[in-house]
Amino acid sequence: MTFGEFYDFCIALSNEEPVTPFDPNTLVFKKKCKIFALTDVERFEFINLKCLPEDAIEFRTNFDAIRPGYHMNKKHWNSVYVNQDAPDKLIFQLIKTSFNLV
Repeated sequence: MTFGEFYDFCIALSNEEPVTPFDPNTLVFKKKCKIFALTDVERFEFINLKCLPEDAIEFRTNFDAIRPGYHMNKKHWNSVYVNQDAPDKLIFQLIKTSFNLV
């Protein structure tokens, strides 16, 4: 997955413009003013995504690329590392799930 593919997918889901509230490199996508995805624009290595707690554990068990959310509530957020063992199709599904949870 490229940053452009991630960006275009998130923009298509949300009618809110992405923002950088934490620092110039951390891009945040929101739905109704609540975060559903964030990533580093300079080093697009992973995406933080909201997840149901029971699903979060299952994904972390099945994929090395899915880990507890970096700098996030570990119960409700995963860091999904791109271009590793989680297929892009799954990552897009996880983005949509995160969007639907907020």
